[in-house]
Amino acid sequence: KIFQAVVSCIGHDGTIYIIPKSFESELNKLMTEIQSNFKCLGLLEPYCWKKGEACIVRGSDTLWYRGKVVELGGNTLQVQYIDHGCIERIPQCHLYPTTLYTGIPPFCIPCQLYKTAPIGNVWQQDAVDCLQELLKNEAELPDNPWGKLSINLYFGGISLSSFMAYQKYCVAENCQDIAKLELLEGDVPVLPSYKLPVLPVPGDTVPVRVTHLVSPKEVYICLDPSENLTKQSATVGDANCDSESLDEALKWCNKSVESLPLLTHFQTEMPCLVEYQDGLWYRAKLLSVEEFDPVRILVQFVDYGSFLVVPTSRLRHIPYHLLKYPVQAVRALLAGFKPALYDENVKRIPYCPEWSVEALWAMMECIEGKQLSASILALSPEVTISLCEDDKNLVHMKLIEMGLAALDE
Repeated sequence: KIFQAVVSCIGHDGTIYIIPKSFESELNKLMTEIQSNFKCLGLLEPYCWKKGEACIVRGSDTLWYRGKVVELGGNTLQVQYIDHGCIERIPQCHLYPTTLYTGIPPFCIPCQLYKTAPIGNVWQQDAVDCLQELLKNEAELPDNPWGKLSINLYFGGISLSSFMAYQKYCVAENCQDIAKLELLEGDVPVLPSYKLPVLPVPGDTVPVRVTHLVSPKEVYICLDPSENLTKQSATVGDANCDSESLDEALKWCNKSVESLPLLTHFQTEMPCLVEYQDGLWYRAKLLSVEEFDPVRILVQFVDYGSFLVVPTSRLRHIPYHLLKYPVQAVRALLAGFKPALYDENVKRIPYCPEWSVEALWAMMECIEGKQLSASILALSPEVTISLCEDDKNLVHMKLIEMGLAALDE
């Protein structure tokens, strides 16, 4: 059973106290009733407290809570807030003995991580501090719990047991998210990577084709070898020859792809071959784990710029010789225009809300299947270009005419 819960307290021994979301309404009702029934000060006259005795305790927020005496000593007693789990040393004047509400079970549940043992069999203070910083969200509940409930706890989609084992605080069976954490943290051996293309210098104008559109301002381009608008450097010409050789190499790989092993270890920026929707395999790199059950990985096709989430069955090791070819797709920002004034009634691009969906479609029509040229304006900090059609008209002028963009000086 899976349920949503709030982590109310982490005990000094690593016990995790949770309050199921389904209990919150009843707990709030009880708290309201306690406040209405107890409008007094704490017990001012001497009283002989007993260990385990029920009481109500005035918290630092001046509200009354159900409590239980767990340790005696002097003018202060150690008291546990039974509906939240935390233990505090409280002056006797902030306590009041009561037999009211003792028939209502505590609303918090003491839990321990399922099949997880702390290093040295005791949770160290730094591990407890780490737990206190991390915990929230949901837990997985076994059918017949007793004693401390053994749970699988998740925060941000990550198994807490795996996270604590990854940080060397404990040993856990079935550390299901270790590979995911390694991918996110980048704590992995250095891997071979793709070569970057040699780009024309600022001031050059080169034929390009747009291979992927992220937003009206952000595109991925490939240098087009079909014609030259200005003289290209020999190195760029070599890159174009590489492109032809890359096509041949990929054709060969697709014929023998079954002989290439599937990926079993995932690292960010890791080069690989990925099966696209057309059934062919292309060069790509791993970006992140998007889902765990089943595992699905976000990849980017380095020769096109496009992204895809795929199962691990569509990921294979890339032959080393395919890494010698520079990536073909270059991310570029388009200069000279900016989004039109924001209109909340217009449908926006979810990941780029400054732009409307209509502007995205309009830009797509401007570039799709057309021969374009790019004037290189800057290579740093980001590749910045002006994109023109055959007739030298700037591509973005169509968006400005439609009121979907504005000139940006």
